[in-house]
Amino acid sequence: MTLKVRFAPSPTGHLHVGNARMALINYLYARNANGTFLLRVDDTDQERSKPEYEQGIKDALTWLGLNWDEEEHQSARMARYEEVFEDLKGKGFVYDCYETPEELDYMRKRLRSRGKPPIYDRSALDLSDADKEKLKAEGRQAHWRFKLPDGDIEWCDLVQGDKKFVAANLADPVIRRADGTFLYMMPSAIDDIDMAVTHVMRGEDHVSNTAVQIAMFKVLNDGKFPEFAHLPLLSGTEGEKLSKRIGSLSLADLQEDGLEAMAINSLLAHLGTSENIEATNDLDALVKSFDITSFGRGTPKFDSKELDRLNAKLIHDMDWATASARLDIEGADETFWEAVRPNLSRLKDAQDWAAIVYGKVTPVIEDEDFAKEAMGLLPEGDWDQDTWQNWTNAVKEATGRKGKQLFMPLRQALTGMDHGPELKVLLPLLGREKVEARLSGDAA
Repeated sequence: MTLKVRFAPSPTGHLHVGNARMALINYLYARNANGTFLLRVDDTDQERSKPEYEQGIKDALTWLGLNWDEEEHQSARMARYEEVFEDLKGKGFVYDCYETPEELDYMRKRLRSRGKPPIYDRSALDLSDADKEKLKAEGRQAHWRFKLPDGDIEWCDLVQGDKKFVAANLADPVIRRADGTFLYMMPSAIDDIDMAVTHVMRGEDHVSNTAVQIAMFKVLNDGKFPEFAHLPLLSGTEGEKLSKRIGSLSLADLQEDGLEAMAINSLLAHLGTSENIEATNDLDALVKSFDITSFGRGTPKFDSKELDRLNAKLIHDMDWATASARLDIEGADETFWEAVRPNLSRLKDAQDWAAIVYGKVTPVIEDEDFAKEAMGLLPEGDWDQDTWQNWTNAVKEATGRKGKQLFMPLRQALTGMDHGPELKVLLPLLGREKVEARLSGDAA
């Protein structure tokens, strides 16, 4: 059987780094094994699911390079869920309940106060037909629970190892609301069976869900179920939830910020492993090196500074052919790119230096006499990367200035900035006319 994984986002919001990490891990696992990567849109929540969110998720995956082989929508499979639900009902695997949310909350609080797990007591199973009719006459609508089988629920997790749940310690899950809509559990298990999913890789917050779904697989699929891998969720550098950290961390926001897709992939592919996190500009390289067993149980920390480091490394290693295809800078050439790229943290930052090289700059001059004297010492002839050193040596000898007192006034006069690329590479790009004008205090 061909290995098949699925990434199953709900289109109720933007794709964030946590979900993007799970999408990437599923993708890498599938591609490493020449398997199939399924995008399953879990859009059963018709009220909160929005087409624009679905498109945003797809755009983010495409930007990351995570192209899917198959696509399914749960909203198109309601008839199938209804069919399975009726079958389960006929066989006694689901039962109707009539408690209100307030009654259920009171039941849980009472159990906790007695030191017992707050699980449903199956009292609805004791209701007679007459009891149910009376409750319906009061205006109550039934919600439906799946009746968990007795015994232990066990599996070997690809990340967490052997897992075991005692069914008696789990609440029978609600699989259908009083308004008739289905919750996540049952449709997901049905889809995994019908779509021949062999491996389910997701966050560790789904571990107890997996126990419930394995119980469903036993009923729905003769006990056969996919392999599971549950990875620790990402946290911030101080252990806080990411949502409380730097904004939403949506992929759309990161893209808008100018981050490279492969910087994000490079970080997310290795967070939670013992491997060194290095900038990789080739998704295929991540595929070849991927190993699910390298992920540990510890909580991986998402560090925006690490992401910035990887992003800068990718920019610094980017050749002109790649950069030129993405930059729209009139007059820019490979010499310009080689001059500015060591100072870039985002590709779009090249536009700022293009404005300094090719546009007009208002110079910053605090000592006009020094600027005038320096202008008079500008070398004659063609300028190259030796010109800066020859010029500053002459200025140093004539004025006695050295270090910051020598270089900073020249940088501020020529660029209007107190930092930036080496002036030995900028000077030839600026040319004599611009340099003389800026040293004279003119915007040029």
